[in-house]
Amino acid sequence: MKFGKLLAGAVLALGVGGAAFADGHEKTKVGFVYVGPVGDGGWTYEHDQGRLAVEAEFGDKVETVYVENVAEGPDSERVMTQMALDGADLIFTTSFGYMDPTNNVAAKFPDVKFEHATGYKRLHPNVSTYSARFYEGRAVQGHIAGNMTKSNIIGYIGSFPIPEVIRGINSAYIHAKKVNPDVEMKIVWVYTWFDPAKEADAAKVLIEQGADVVLQHTDSTAPQAAAQEAGNVVTFGQASDMGQYAPFPRVSSIIDDWAPYYIARTRAVMEGTWEQMDTWDGIGPGMVKIGEISDAVPAEVKAEAIALRDALADGSYHAFTGPLNKQDGTAWLADGETADDGTLAGMNFYVEGIEGEIPQ
Repeated sequence: MKFGKLLAGAVLALGVGGAAFADGHEKTKVGFVYVGPVGDGGWTYEHDQGRLAVEAEFGDKVETVYVENVAEGPDSERVMTQMALDGADLIFTTSFGYMDPTNNVAAKFPDVKFEHATGYKRLHPNVSTYSARFYEGRAVQGHIAGNMTKSNIIGYIGSFPIPEVIRGINSAYIHAKKVNPDVEMKIVWVYTWFDPAKEADAAKVLIEQGADVVLQHTDSTAPQAAAQEAGNVVTFGQASDMGQYAPFPRVSSIIDDWAPYYIARTRAVMEGTWEQMDTWDGIGPGMVKIGEISDAVPAEVKAEAIALRDALADGSYHAFTGPLNKQDGTAWLADGETADDGTLAGMNFYVEGIEGEIPQ
């Protein structure tokens, strides 16, 4: 995830104090670079929960540092460079737009391990990539949304038109359409990951266009608040539970659980077993979780959503299963055929039935 913009006041925060044990053994220093504030209630909040889990797991054997509100681009490269110069052994860069800066800095610090979230470039042996199959959670949300809409209009707040977000839009639409053939999806692009004002405005625009269900691929709780104010508009938590808006308008959520991965990769550095890898996990391994489905959802729909979640988790169902066509009507997946990871990773098209063009 993440292209983003600079939010004022990047803050460097230190975790466990001190640099070494009494016997002279150095602590493992782990850095985190965040695109938003740790209090965003969404994406960055969950990454920081992962950082805190590392501290809880390893205690005084680790020191963690983080910088929040880091713009993607040259600013992030400077932050990563400073972390490396300050002795970080492992640096997690948690936004899509940090991809090139991560690889640029890794080239200069071959002894530092870098982990880039949601990217695909591993240009140096000290760079790994990791992401989650958020689109599996979107399938569950789409199923609920298609059942709950009364206007047959579902709104979607898109951050940036990158494959991750396009996958989510397609997955939500496919599963809403399965249960409600009359459903339409309206999309508003905000070109930011975290901007509460823009996110709230986007939600209001979608509601004015008739949407009574709003999904988001942005990081703040502002769309939840806008829906609550409008009344009778269903929402879903994004990246974090956003449970303060349950049981309504937030009826469920996608929760990103980074803690097990962060703990495992920190342990690998500590034990000298770290190797370059690419990780893309979903509901099954627990990197994606479905937040509690509230009683605002009819019992039958709730049961179906849980069954869908479980089928995605055990692999008996794939979120992109044919027959499916692309937006222009050309065949994509035959009946029973499932999408390959390469196509999903580079997805740059809408499926048939979604109106409008993907911005360039």
